[in-house]
Amino acid sequence: MFSSYLEQESAFKNKDALTSQWKPDEILHRDQQINNLASILAPSLKGNDPSNVFLYGSVGTGKSLIVRHVTEELKTVAENEDVDLNILYINCKMKKVADTEYRLLAKLAEQLGEDVPSTGLATEEIYNRFFEALQGMEGVVIIALDEIDALVKKVGDEFLYNLTRINDDLDTTKVSILGISNDLNFTEYMDSRVKSSLSEEEIIFPPYNALELREILKARTDEAFIEGALKDGVISKCSALAAHEHGDARRALDLLRVAGELAERGEEEKIEKKHVDMAQDKIERDRVVETVRNQPKQSKLVLYTILDILEEEDETEIATGDVYSRYKEMCSDLDVSELTQRRVSGLISELDMLGVINAKVISKGRYGRTRQISVDLSEDIRDQIEELVEEKFYV
Repeated sequence: MFSSYLEQESAFKNKDALTSQWKPDEILHRDQQINNLASILAPSLKGNDPSNVFLYGSVGTGKSLIVRHVTEELKTVAENEDVDLNILYINCKMKKVADTEYRLLAKLAEQLGEDVPSTGLATEEIYNRFFEALQGMEGVVIIALDEIDALVKKVGDEFLYNLTRINDDLDTTKVSILGISNDLNFTEYMDSRVKSSLSEEEIIFPPYNALELREILKARTDEAFIEGALKDGVISKCSALAAHEHGDARRALDLLRVAGELAERGEEEKIEKKHVDMAQDKIERDRVVETVRNQPKQSKLVLYTILDILEEEDETEIATGDVYSRYKEMCSDLDVSELTQRRVSGLISELDMLGVINAKVISKGRYGRTRQISVDLSEDIRDQIEELVEEKFYV
């Protein structure tokens, strides 16, 4: 069954070089952001607490990579200079790891050497355990919270306020917050006292352009593929496609990696532009379906309602009012508690933001404004989404 695969010469030399976890020897086109972050964190080497700092930028703009790079260098220097410095890194989007306030604090306490159960304690007790762990230390503790916007949107911003005020009660330890966010505007929704206590500095990560992406890909392909594995134009095509979609380096790397995998499965010697087209179709299909799979059941039902109306009426666009009317009927049929029209409108906005649907505002003159919803998905993706919802509600 696998003999042909084992006999086939792989185009890959090191596939890990095409993943977002790979740390290249040289980080291209982010010198300014690296230097800014380093200068903000540098006071920790003299025992002073650095300013809280937030890194903002779209997915795939290098935020997490730069944080890992700078903090690793900082830790190395601190060890060489015998400086007390601890750096805690948490991804706030990881399910059952740090996606609630309790789990976040438990994970932080665990990284400080405290034995904390993953569930079962009161929130006040988990704060006490974390505080006690900090009290037993000296020097500076930098808490890096990746995708912090996801946690704030889920549980609110109270935990951030508590973390920023913790320095008032610590004797020998100073805590600094390093936040990483994909949402440029997420602090706009914070309570004013939280924003005031944060007093954060900001570093913005702009999207990469096509030329920058091409240079990044070229450096990665030298590590990832054997010589001569790529035909001319493959790197340029991946770069152009990713630049068109928000300058996402992760997207460009995924396109190149999947294109290589598809060529390998087809037992073809070289990776061509056609494999990039095939990779784009596959990634888009997988992304949308996985996004929908992870949505709450009410969001799935709203999306199913939209698809149902578009298919039944053979229309390309529908109004939000029509969606809510049909949604209420479905809730009644399925014996599901219905949400308010305002909340359903919010779910439609979230689906639009995720790229699953398109919702544009149009003016109707003196009758006000409304949103017209359309769905630009292939039949295959629509079928998979409908199967997901039917499994949830009808089985």
